[in-house]
Amino acid sequence: MRIPPYLQPGDRIGICCPASKMQASVALYAAEVVQGWGFEVILGETVGTSYHNFSAPDAVRLRDLQRMLDDDSIRAIWFGRGGYGTIRILDQLNFQHFIEAPKWLCGYSDITALHMHVHRHYQIASLHALMCSGITEQTREDPYVQSLRQAWLGIPQRYTCNAHPLNRLGQASGVLIGGNLSLLVNLSGTRSQPNTAGKILFLEDVGEYTYHIDRMLYNLKRAGWLHELAGLIVGAFTDLKDTEEPFGQSVEEIIYAQVKDYQYPVAFGFPVGHQPANYALKIGCPYVLKVTDQGVELREIDHLGNSSLENAVESL
Repeated sequence: MRIPPYLQPGDRIGICCPASKMQASVALYAAEVVQGWGFEVILGETVGTSYHNFSAPDAVRLRDLQRMLDDDSIRAIWFGRGGYGTIRILDQLNFQHFIEAPKWLCGYSDITALHMHVHRHYQIASLHALMCSGITEQTREDPYVQSLRQAWLGIPQRYTCNAHPLNRLGQASGVLIGGNLSLLVNLSGTRSQPNTAGKILFLEDVGEYTYHIDRMLYNLKRAGWLHELAGLIVGAFTDLKDTEEPFGQSVEEIIYAQVKDYQYPVAFGFPVGHQPANYALKIGCPYVLKVTDQGVELREIDHLGNSSLENAVESL
């Protein structure tokens, strides 16, 4: 697994929108905050533009992202918004220069398709993290926004959350992968589907019908995603919908039913997904997952094999 270089003060971050449209004001505010962290920010041609629900036609979104992939002065690409559209340009992207000079790809939701494709084919780490809309006057100093800054700087993280009655206790270590459930199912059976054996998988979603969640979990199980995991992390499933005749199970119960016969640890209610509580997670990097009666801990193992910044410093 290759980890792109972490950022240094003065490094340049590019913002583009390979999927749905977003207001320029949102990107400008986020850019102002990030510049306050000591980075330079440039906006792509798809920021603040509109073409139906997309930020721009496919050819323009492709061109904008390709330029940033090929620009050596850009050390991280931060996606302004998800929505829908990345899959439409994914197979036309040329990753040759990106392979030679990796950089951080940062975003979530629809960006899951790009994360999984890069992981599957090029074994280059990327960053599942909030996008521009996640930074507001109310959130700019909170730990979830700060986790993005710390991830860019290469500071190993340790995240915790409360215990859940459906958690399965245990400890596991492995490379972390995952993202938006709908996108993962969309990639199932394609050349972008990752190998999940021995990995810690995390899931989240937004705006789905409850029975859709059930159907998608059956897809993952039947396609082999869940059989040989090291661990499973269930994030936020927000803005759920139900049919007139209720489905009869919660999301947690639906997921538990699909994994109850396995032995790996399972953690429900982890702060990742379409909500303000959305920690930055490094896809393709090793983590330790610990699930106990007292709660859940997800601890990053840095490239030196340490599980905290203090240990990394001591090892030097």
